[in-house]
Amino acid sequence: MTMPKVWEILKKFKDLCSFHGWRTSESEDWIKIGDEYHSFLWARDVHPASFKKIVSSRKCVVHEGLSYRVVEASYTAWLFSETPSETLVKTVFENSDFFEKIALYDLSPLLKGKNTCVKLNNTDSPVFQEFEHFLKDELKVKLKPLSLFSSTSTNKNNYTLEEVA
Repeated sequence: MTMPKVWEILKKFKDLCSFHGWRTSESEDWIKIGDEYHSFLWARDVHPASFKKIVSSRKCVVHEGLSYRVVEASYTAWLFSETPSETLVKTVFENSDFFEKIALYDLSPLLKGKNTCVKLNNTDSPVFQEFEHFLKDELKVKLKPLSLFSSTSTNKNNYTLEEVA
């Protein structure tokens, strides 16, 4: 079985979200629940400085009729087609606002035909929780949490990306 591409995964997930009564967009990758926008960004790779700027701005483009407007995204999930750099992951761990508002999904093993995805999600976003259920239930993907290791204790400064062979 070949795994769908990132855009196919996200489209299927957005179709599922409409059954929950959540508002979705045909052309943008966000889901709205109440007044909160839950944004999805796909990336192969992103420089840590660019990542910080994008995450700090928390902007999301919403297309309404013939016009566009910019809103603040309450939560953002990054869907990576390549394993994100340790520097980028460390950026999330070191900033408590990022840590609670940003989810990272390394879909690279999935895109290579494996049924595994590495995740970092400490948000309380119901959309991202549903996305994880969708990956497990619909695509039969095993989600592996990003692991933190330290010789003395677990903290945000000592971590490693878990190997998912």
